[in-house]
This record gives sequence, structure tokens and C-alpha cells, in this order.
Amino acid sequence: MSQRHRASWARVPVPDCSAGRKLTPMCGIVGYVGGQNALDVVIAGLKRLEYRGYDSAGVAVLADGSLAAAKKAGKLANLEKELADRPLPTGTTGIGHTRWATHGAPNDANAHPHLDNAGRVAVVHNGIIENFAELRSELTDRGHELLSETDTEVVSHLLAEAYSSAGDLAEAMRQVCRRLEGAFTLVAVDADAPDVVVGARRNSPLVVGVGDGENFLASDVAAFIAHTRDAIELGQDQVVELRREGVTVTGFDGELGDVREYHIDWDASAAEKAGYDYFMLKEIAEQPKAVADTLLGRIDANGRLVLDEVRIPAYVLREIDKIVIVACGTAFHAGMIAKYAIEHWTRVPCEIELASEFRYRDPILDPRTLVIAISQSGETMDTLMALRHAREQGSRVLAICNTNGSTIPRESDAVLYTHAGPEVAVASTKAFLTQLVACYLVALYLGQVRGTKWGDEIVSLVRELSDIAKQVEQVLGTMEPVRELARSLKDKNTVLFLGRHVGYPVALEGALKLKELAYMHAEGFAAGELKHGPIALIEDDLPVVVVVPSPRGRSVLHDKIVSNIQEIRARGARTIVIAEEGDEAVAPYADHLIRIPATPTLLQPLVATVPLQVFACELATARGNEVDQPRNLAKSVTVE
Repeated sequence: MSQRHRASWARVPVPDCSAGRKLTPMCGIVGYVGGQNALDVVIAGLKRLEYRGYDSAGVAVLADGSLAAAKKAGKLANLEKELADRPLPTGTTGIGHTRWATHGAPNDANAHPHLDNAGRVAVVHNGIIENFAELRSELTDRGHELLSETDTEVVSHLLAEAYSSAGDLAEAMRQVCRRLEGAFTLVAVDADAPDVVVGARRNSPLVVGVGDGENFLASDVAAFIAHTRDAIELGQDQVVELRREGVTVTGFDGELGDVREYHIDWDASAAEKAGYDYFMLKEIAEQPKAVADTLLGRIDANGRLVLDEVRIPAYVLREIDKIVIVACGTAFHAGMIAKYAIEHWTRVPCEIELASEFRYRDPILDPRTLVIAISQSGETMDTLMALRHAREQGSRVLAICNTNGSTIPRESDAVLYTHAGPEVAVASTKAFLTQLVACYLVALYLGQVRGTKWGDEIVSLVRELSDIAKQVEQVLGTMEPVRELARSLKDKNTVLFLGRHVGYPVALEGALKLKELAYMHAEGFAAGELKHGPIALIEDDLPVVVVVPSPRGRSVLHDKIVSNIQEIRARGARTIVIAEEGDEAVAPYADHLIRIPATPTLLQPLVATVPLQVFACELATARGNEVDQPRNLAKSVTVE
């Protein structure tokens, strides 16, 4: 690398986050320069990223002083067929893209890459360029002919103009980026710069893979993990220039940029299906190991709990008088469960907020507030903007994340990494369980720092958490009746879910999985609210899944939910009951009884969620749905 600097962990400048933006998922981006056939490298990378967008796909390759491109609507297989029929020339520099449509319909014309009118510049893009209409108007006034409905195409034309005067692709990219508004990752090549790939990022992920005589760009390390496990994280408003011999990083202003190098601790095999029909099945099966890995090494030689990177002094944590958790989707359900544990173990008031709503209600935050941001990818834009708003108010932020080097951990004061490994299926499974484990660890750490938990109590609870990995494995070995049940319900239109205490977020998560995968109407309710309205939905043979709390720790809640089961069964519901081993009180009222190991009350979600994951996956399969890539969804949401 020609210039490389270590990143500082001082607080980074916070961009303006007051403007509302359109919501869009992440697209897959790959760039390569080196000695291999670029098309082979790019296509292989796109296959690993297709779960991030599968409306269309495209590639561009530099060869013999010219640029050749191909793109096709639909999944990557459509592009591969096109390339088989009409091969591109062989070159050693190339870029590729899998798209999730935002501006413009998912058709061939709107697929990336987008070229300038001369066919010399190709650009791929993730995000939204908010001032594209103004820029498009300027270009057409100057005689440019734009062929798509996308915001991306304006960049290829602007870049061609800038390159003609600057004579340097990185400088041209910097000039263009200074004109753009919004959130974007851009990767570009120019036929006049045959051994260069240039990328840029603002509020959207982009990572560099550093190889031997070759270098990579991608929206996720999975794209190049088969070639290198050495990576560089790019900061906000940075441009990167890739050549075979090195990498140069600058800011949009042209000054050399700070970067951080890191090593990826998993290999290419972790991102493969390993004989499973779906990534989701593999990821469900990997949960015992993921839970164990997230707990590994958390107790030091002195018997104290340690986290990953805590840059918040202990005296600050002792003065915290409120905790706010911000998250979206499945991570939000993990946060709901975390609230129970945090308040129980630390006696600090804890709120849980949807990140997408958080800053719009003018939340009360100050330096005595700790904000916990949960995000698998570390790039969830709603959560990132909530984090930035909290820091503007002087609050400290602790991130729980699965992706090393992503934006949310970088902009936080502390981070606890989960160790789920790559999660490819859109519907989250092992990321959810490891987020739960991380939330419990944070709660215990706060209890340790604030003195609300004795050291031996913490060690005992961490030991109980460690036992959960074996219990999850035990649950996975008893799932065939759950699969049979799911297949029998494939023609149903609705499933309801009920839970009490920490079982309520589990019910919400079970309903979400069914919506995502089976495309069924599914709702989760707090069982105590049943009589306040939802019981009107009960009709003959309606499947209702009930998550039953342990009869040991909170027998009052247990008795109440048994009464709920009796109520709905009396009205014709088909009761599917998840209850711990030895709980015989529920057996007479369960049409289908799913047993889980007995666990401490607060930890039950780690085992109770697993049958619901299997249930949703099998039901989706029975209905003929695409399990790993459900319609209208992509893995990460990286722009508001």
C-alpha cells in the first residue's frame, strides 16, 4: 500500500443526519485489479453477495484498451447465461454489481454498471444520490444522453467529464463526490486507466481486500475471502485507488486518509452451504458454535468479565442513569429481551426504541445516558443515524455487532463483537442468538462495573450461558416433529404467536420469521393482551404458537399463560405449545407440544427461538418459497 495510516478512536465528526431519506437495502459490489481473470473473480464475489440484492446483476471488464460490459435483470444466473452466450474479453481489471432496485424498475436498462456515452467509464453504486435530478438536468443541457431511470447513471457521465480534465481517475472521483448529496458507495473503472479501480464511500459500506499483487473492493468481505483475509476499513467520505502494487486512500478533499487494517477471522468455507440445501439451514445448525464462540474468553484470569473494546471509563458507566437500546427488525427483538436482563441485573432504567423512529420523537438524552446500538452488519442506516443523534446529545454509545470494521462499531465509544461468522440468509438466525448472548454480557458487565452483581454471580451466569450452546444443540436434534407440523400447515393463511415476559419478544421474532419466509399473515402478541382485543381473531383451527415461561421461576406468569391456552383452545384454536421439559401442566391443552430444555428464565429465549426458526424455514420450503432470498427483502438496510 502506498500510503497507510492507523485510524484514531477519537470521536469522529458527525454528519448532518436531520434530513429524511428513502429506505433501501444494500446492493452487492465487487472490484478487482490483479493478475487473475477479473471476470472470474468478480462473478465469484457476486455469488457470495447475491443475498444483498437480486433484482439484476452486471459486470464490466477492462481489456486491450477498451471497456466491455454485460448486465441482466433477475438473478445472477441470468447474467451468467448471457455471458455464456456472449463472452466478454479476458482482462485483469473489473467491477460487478448485484442490484436491489431503488431508482427505476428492475430491468436490463437500469441494471449496473452504468456507462458514459463514449462507453469508456463504468460505474456501480449502492445507495441513493439525492440531488440526481438536478445533476441529470445539467447533463442533458450539456448534450449527454442518459439511457436509464437510475440516479447512478449521472455519476458515470460526471466522472467521464471530470476525468477528461483531471487525467486521474481518483481525482475525478473526488471532484464528483464533492457534488453528490445522499448516501453512496461508488466503484468505477475507465478504459484510459486500465490498471486502476477507484471506489468512494459516504454512509454506505465499502471494504478493501489486500492481496499479493492483487487488490479487491467489495461491500462485504465475503466477496474476496477466498483470496485474502487481510482487509482495510474505509472511513467516511474517503476515496480509494486500487492498483496491483498497492492501495491509496484519500479524503474527498484529497488529503491522505486514516485507515485501519484488520484480519478476518473466518475463511471461505464459512460462507459456503457445506451440503445444506439453504444457507438458512446451515446457519440454524451453526448456532451452538456461534453461541459458544461469542462467549469465548469473556472471563479473565482474575475472574472478571471482559468485553472487546470498551473506551468508556468505568466511572462514566457508574454514573449512567438511563440506558436506551436502538435497533431494527430482529435486532430490535434482541433489544427487547436485553431490557429485561439489564434492568434485572443493573437496576438501571432501560428503554428499547426502533432506530427508525428514535430521533424523530426528540428523545431525552444527555451525558448520563448510555445508548446501545445493535446491528448485525454494522451498516444499518437507521441505527447509524440514531447513534449519531445520541452522540450529538453527548451520550455514550456501545455497539453490538457481527461485522469487524463496519461503520457502527467505528463510530461508537465501545463495541462488543458477536462471533456468528458470515450470515448469508436474509432471515437472521445465528446473528439473533449471538446478539442475545452479547446483550446478556453487556448487562452483566454493567452489573460488574456498577457493583450490582458479585463476581461469583457473574461467573455463574456466564457458565449458565455457556451451557446454552449444548442445549441449543439438543433442541436441534429434536426438530423433525416441528418440520412435520410446518408441512401440515402449508395451506394456512394466518398463524398467531403468544408469549409472556421474555417470551413476548420471542413471539414477535417467530411471527417476523414467518412473514419474511412464508409470506403469511403472522402476528405476535403479549399473552396478557389477548383479552384486550386479539382474542377476536381466534377461529376454528387457527394455529396459535404459545411460548410458555418456566413454571419454576415465575409460576404466576406460567399459570396465567396456561389459562390463555385454555381460552383460545375453547374457541377452536389449534394450539402449538413451546414448553420446557417437565412442564406437565400445559400438556392437556396442547394440540402440538414442542419441548425445550429447562433454562433460567431470562435465558429461555436462546432455546425457545430455535423451533420457531425451523418452523418458518420448513413452512416456507413447503410453500415453494425462496428461503435464502425472500421476495422484497435484502440482508442489510444501509440507507434511510
